[in-house]
Amino acid sequence: MKYVVLSSGAFGFLLVAVAGFTAERPVDLVLRDAALACLATAFLGRWFWGVLDRAFAETVSTRRAAAEAAELAAEADEAKKKDKAASTPAPATPPAARPAPSPRNAAPAAVSSR
Repeated sequence: MKYVVLSSGAFGFLLVAVAGFTAERPVDLVLRDAALACLATAFLGRWFWGVLDRAFAETVSTRRAAAEAAELAAEADEAKKKDKAASTPAPATPPAARPAPSPRNAAPAAVSSR
């Protein structure tokens, strides 16, 4: 920010000083006008840099939000594809056979003789 203010002020000073000297005005008036132009263009440069800074920040946040939205959409598409693949029936295969129950009954509980 400091660089922008200083460079825009210097540009304004040089522009008005050159214009004043080429118009053959008195040196004191040229320097006064150049100093005022320096101040005005410094404020103008500061304002313009603020506009550019806000636009840059807004662009970055908008692009970040768009990237996040695209990422979420891609994840949702992948989830839909997985759900669709999981919900499709498997080829006709017989169900897995369950083991047959044992023909023997469970061992009787120990009986106490009291």
